[in-house]
Amino acid sequence: MKDFAALLDRLVYTPSRNGKLRLLADYFRRTPDPDRGWALAALTGDLDFPNAKAGAIRDLAREQADEVLFALSYDYVGDLAETTALLWQTQSGAEPPRLAGVVEALRRAGRTEVRGLVSGWLDGLDATGRWALLKLITGGLRIGVSARLARVALAQAFDAAVEEIEEVWHAVEPPYGDLFAWLAGDGEKPDVAGRATFRPFMLAHPLEEGVALDPADWLVEWKWDGIRVQLAARGGERRLYSRTGDDISAAFPDVLDAMGFDGVLDGELLVRDPADPGSADPASFNALQQRLNRKTVSKKMLAAHPAYVVAYDILFDGAADLRDLPLEKRRERLEAFAAQHGHPDIELSARLDAPDWPAVAALQAEARRLGREGLMLKRRDSRYEPGRKTGLWFKWKRAPLLADAVLMYAQRGHGRRSSFYSDYTFGVWRGGELVPVGKAYFGFTDEELAQLDRWVRNHTLNRFGPVREVEKRLVFEVAFDSIHPSPRHKSGLAMRFPRIARIRWDKPAGEADRIEALEAMV
Repeated sequence: MKDFAALLDRLVYTPSRNGKLRLLADYFRRTPDPDRGWALAALTGDLDFPNAKAGAIRDLAREQADEVLFALSYDYVGDLAETTALLWQTQSGAEPPRLAGVVEALRRAGRTEVRGLVSGWLDGLDATGRWALLKLITGGLRIGVSARLARVALAQAFDAAVEEIEEVWHAVEPPYGDLFAWLAGDGEKPDVAGRATFRPFMLAHPLEEGVALDPADWLVEWKWDGIRVQLAARGGERRLYSRTGDDISAAFPDVLDAMGFDGVLDGELLVRDPADPGSADPASFNALQQRLNRKTVSKKMLAAHPAYVVAYDILFDGAADLRDLPLEKRRERLEAFAAQHGHPDIELSARLDAPDWPAVAALQAEARRLGREGLMLKRRDSRYEPGRKTGLWFKWKRAPLLADAVLMYAQRGHGRRSSFYSDYTFGVWRGGELVPVGKAYFGFTDEELAQLDRWVRNHTLNRFGPVREVEKRLVFEVAFDSIHPSPRHKSGLAMRFPRIARIRWDKPAGEADRIEALEAMV
C-alpha cells in the first residue's frame, strides 16, 4: 500500500503528461503481481467495492473529531478522503496493509465488516497512505490519470503498442496476470478470437484554417452531435463501446437489439425525438445525455429517448478484417453489409455531394442551422488505422457560440486544484434575477486561476461546504458548442461543452446577456 500511496501522491503533483507516464511505467515494471494489477484496475476504473460507502468513511472521520472541527476542515480541504486522512488519530502500531490484501478483503467483506477493516488499515498508515487508501475505496482518485493514459503507460513500460493492449483489454480481468505475463514475454497474447472486443478507433485532426482540399480525393460526411461508438458482435456476444473503450452496452439495450449481425461497425450514437420519430434529425445532445452513464435503463427512458446509430465505417465483416482496405472499398462493403443486415436503428451515414471546395465550405456553413456539428473529410484511399494519422481524416467543426455570463458560485477543484476554487457556475439575467445556465472548470491559465481564487475568497457571500456563493459582479465570456432546453435547470437551458473564453474584469455584471439571447441560440 505504501508504494501505491507514493505513486498517487507523486502523480497528483506531476502536471505533465510525460511525467505521469514515466511514473506509471516505472511502477508497472518494478511492482510485483498482483499489486500492480490491482493498481491498474483502480486507475482504469475497473475496481468497485459496493459495500464500502462514502457515508461510512464520513462517520469514521467524525469519530476522530467533533462535528464543528470536521465541518470546518471539510469546508477548507474540500475532499472527504484528504480531510479524513489528516484528522485521523492512529490508535495502534498496526502493520501497513498490502494493496492486494486491501482489495481482496474488500471484495469479500460485507457492509458491516467494512468499518472495522478500514479503521484497522488507517491505523497502520501515515497521512499519505490513509489518503490513498480512502481514494481507492471510494473510487474517486482524481489524479489526472485517465484509463487511456494508464494503458499508454502500461504499453511504454513493456515496449508494446497501446493499440494491442486495447484490443485485448475486454478479454482480461483484474488483476490481469495473463496480460502482464504476455507483456513480459512469459505468456501468450490473450485470445480475442470470436469475442466482441474493442478495436481502437481511427481519429481525425481538426482542419486548419485556410486549408482547401480537392473533394475528388475525399469522402465528405456530416459530423453528428452525438458520441462515437463501436458496435461489436461476434459469436452471439454483442457489445457497444465508447471512443475510450468503455463498455456502455447496459445503457443501450435497444441498440444491442438492432445488432443482428456478426461484425464490427464504427458510427455515431444518437437519440430520436419521440415527438417527431420520423425526422431525419436527431434530438439534442442533452437528450442523449439522459441515457449516458447508466448501469440500467427503464422502459420509460427507452420510450422517451430511443437510441439509434449512424454507421459510417466497417472494421470486420464476420471474421474478415477489413481495416487494411481503402475507405472507398470499406464503404462499398458497409453498404452491402447494411443491405444484408438492415435495421431501422442502424442507419448509413450519407455521402455529401460537394464537387468543389466552395461547395464543401457552403455545407459547413449550413451545419449549425441543420443541427450538425460540422463536417468530416476522409481520404478515399485511407486504411483504418488506430489513432490520429496525419493527412488522412479531418474534422471541420462549426464555430462556437459565445455569451457573457455572471459568476454565481465557485467550488473547490480536485487533485492538484483541491486548494483552489476552480469550478464555476455562471448565469444570465431573467428579469432582475440571475439564473444558472452552465458550469465550467477550464479555459483559463494557472495565473488566471490564482486570480479567480483570490477574487472568490474576497467576494464570498455564503458558504455551503466546498461551495461558495459570491457577489454577482464578475463576468465571464463563455464559449460553448450548442445550447438546449433542459427541465433540470432553473433557466430551462443547458450548454454543451462550456468553457471560459475570457474573464471580463472590465464589464459590469448588469451588461451580461439576458436569457432571451440564449433562447434564440437554441
